[in-house]
Amino acid sequence: MIIKQYLVIFCFIFFSLILRAQSEDRFVFDVSAPGYLPIIMDGQPLPLQVDPNDDKGVLRAVESLQQDFEKVAGKRAESQPDAPKSIWIGTVGQSALVDGLLEKGLLERKEIDGKREKFLIAVVNNPAAGIESALVIAGSDKRGTIYGIYELSEQMGVSPWYYWADIPVEPKANLYIKPGIYTDGEPAVQYRGIFLNDEYPALTRWTNHTFGGYNSQFYETVFELILRLKGNFLWPAMWGNAFYDDDPQNGILANEMGIVMSTSHHEPMARAQAEWKRHGNAGAWDYSRNKKGLQEFWRGGMERTKDWETIVTIAMRGDGDEPMSDEQNVSLLEEIVKDQRQIIKEVTGKKPEQTPQVWALYKEVQDYYDEGMRVPDDVTLLFCDDNWGNVRKLPALDAKPRKGGYGMYYHFDYVGGPRNTKWLNVSQISRVWEQMNLTYEHGVDKIWVVNVGDLKPMEYPISFFLDMAWDPKRFNPANLLTHTEEWCAQQFGAAYAKEAARLIDMYTKFNHRVTPELLDDKTYSLENYNEFETVVQEYRQLLVDAMRLYHQLPHAYKDAFDQLVLFPINGMSNLYDMYYAKAKNDFYVAENDIQANYWADKVKEGFERDSLLTLHFNTLSDGKWKHMMDQVRIGYTSWNNPPHSIMPKVTYLDSASANAASKVFVEENGYVSIEAMNFHRASHSAQVSWTELPNLGKTASAITTLPVTAPLDEQVYLEYKVDAQSTGQAKLIVLTSPTLNYNANRGLRYAVSINGGEEQILNINGHYKGELGRWQANRIIENATTHNFPAKGEYTIRIRPLEHGIVIQKIMLDFGGLQPTYLGAPESMQRPVKL
Repeated sequence: MIIKQYLVIFCFIFFSLILRAQSEDRFVFDVSAPGYLPIIMDGQPLPLQVDPNDDKGVLRAVESLQQDFEKVAGKRAESQPDAPKSIWIGTVGQSALVDGLLEKGLLERKEIDGKREKFLIAVVNNPAAGIESALVIAGSDKRGTIYGIYELSEQMGVSPWYYWADIPVEPKANLYIKPGIYTDGEPAVQYRGIFLNDEYPALTRWTNHTFGGYNSQFYETVFELILRLKGNFLWPAMWGNAFYDDDPQNGILANEMGIVMSTSHHEPMARAQAEWKRHGNAGAWDYSRNKKGLQEFWRGGMERTKDWETIVTIAMRGDGDEPMSDEQNVSLLEEIVKDQRQIIKEVTGKKPEQTPQVWALYKEVQDYYDEGMRVPDDVTLLFCDDNWGNVRKLPALDAKPRKGGYGMYYHFDYVGGPRNTKWLNVSQISRVWEQMNLTYEHGVDKIWVVNVGDLKPMEYPISFFLDMAWDPKRFNPANLLTHTEEWCAQQFGAAYAKEAARLIDMYTKFNHRVTPELLDDKTYSLENYNEFETVVQEYRQLLVDAMRLYHQLPHAYKDAFDQLVLFPINGMSNLYDMYYAKAKNDFYVAENDIQANYWADKVKEGFERDSLLTLHFNTLSDGKWKHMMDQVRIGYTSWNNPPHSIMPKVTYLDSASANAASKVFVEENGYVSIEAMNFHRASHSAQVSWTELPNLGKTASAITTLPVTAPLDEQVYLEYKVDAQSTGQAKLIVLTSPTLNYNANRGLRYAVSINGGEEQILNINGHYKGELGRWQANRIIENATTHNFPAKGEYTIRIRPLEHGIVIQKIMLDFGGLQPTYLGAPESMQRPVKL
């Protein structure tokens, strides 16, 4: 007897360990092994069996699974009750298929019956007469079954983001299930979801364009995404929108699919603020002056939703998500809560505590709580961050447990001071983890809801947030990047995952420094530690890396990668370039330097490029996401966005009054290096002008005389200024393009002089006899003359061409410190000089 007891205990522990281990394993494979069950064989999916009396949400998810099989195999998985091998799907207590397996002991009842949102996926042999084997997806409740269905879809290769990020599905002719029992267990946080907020202009314009508004066709895509990510909760779009009023099917569909609806922190009793404004006959949004009108309004909200699975938001804020007036104090708010609960009781016919309720301690409402206001113990207290991802308040570690528990309202997106944060993802998951780990460890596990704005720019942090809400203990600082890599492998393929994850990790690090809306030309220091140029270069390099990976990806993945990785980097890098140019424009204007005009042009280019990037986004996936990047990000002067982007103001200098390119290049480390177009002075004649050849040089541009048919005279020359820190002889090296002596072998000559002294004549190619010279292969001719510099100080180098065709790329003056290089030394530092 004792041996039997130990054996039972051992088997239970062993089964639990196996269950836990397998919950982390993949069970769908491309290659078969002994005992594996084929679910796709030669392009034909295994048939499905489901009890038609199961929950409507389950039947809807089964339909999605059939469509997913079609994406993978090219054919739907159809129903075929007498098939020898099939997929059985059902919910405990609602499916005769699953209940029969439990009664026969073919599924462990204790592992699923009575659990919350748990699924078991198992290969069961001989589940019924005439059935050889079945892949069983069993759920403890309807969402458990739905999560199991979508777990199979995900492992078959259908990303939860297949619609919202256009992730392609790789076709598979054969897929197999590894025998075993698989589960993700029960979720740690009971209600896990998102808040669509601050949704104008981008999401609203896109939704109007795509679906004709925030209707059930739109919300179906959102609900499905949440369920595929194993979430279950939604605060719907609210600004100018009313979830239940915009489309009467919205609430019906949410309840059917298994989404627990609630309303935001300032929309009590299942009523949208827009409804109050929309119908316009209820009087003031003020309980002290319009108690009856508000009560009737709230009663209507409860009547509409009383039979659905919802969480009722209680209390109230001022009109338009503003604080109530100072006169409306804690005692009035307590009265409001008491009256709201009475309405809930009257409408539902149940005790108030039997209807889930939440009180959001948002902004000043937390002050009411701190001042002693309390709500009944069954109400969930929803703590909040500060809108910027920093948790404001948590229960004490030794706090007395509440029946209603605690929740957290977190932000990836925010409209408010000091600036909106709406355009791009600025949330580092390392910070999200740190704050939500703090939250969970303090006992906040009833509701986790995150403001995701338009949804579209926040794809990855949404995935992370909901994954963490399911199992916070899964994550630690050492494996956060691993999660990013696994997510990228799902979206782009394993071969590209590591680099894609690094790009996401770095761009969110950079964006977390300062949001796009807060970034401007004053954010970083132009003068100290080369800070501004450093951050600009960091983002440019990240963009180069993103473009490199983009061009390595198979074509089918390019649009998805652009949306999730490339566009955020491209857009933000361009903003950094634009504001850096604005800072440089201001700097050179203060110096009365004509270079200000170059940087002014760069600001204009950046501003135009920003709009072109938006137009580019509108073309992705055949124009599917038109308007989704319409959010204004340039031109903020207050917390709220301007009606349209406003280019930073720039200043152009009159070249006649500015110290046009009057630069002195300073010797350092025994040499001076100057790009040819950065001359101090270019002297022209009536017929000949110096002309830059953009980008021709090995490192910058080149300069030459045009037109090549006009006569040259002594008026045509270039002058360069150097500040010599050494004395004695120095070698002047002029790097020219390898133009040949096309003029009957006479060669191309120039004259060089220092401070107006005697000229030295140098022929750059007169010795050419037709043989291949190394300077052709190196694509440069190095020409050298020696000159004396008797004292430290400023010198003028004049170069005067005697023939056309000399293309000058770089000038270097070597006092003994110049090191051998292929490209020539980098350009020396320069200082402005007043004329």
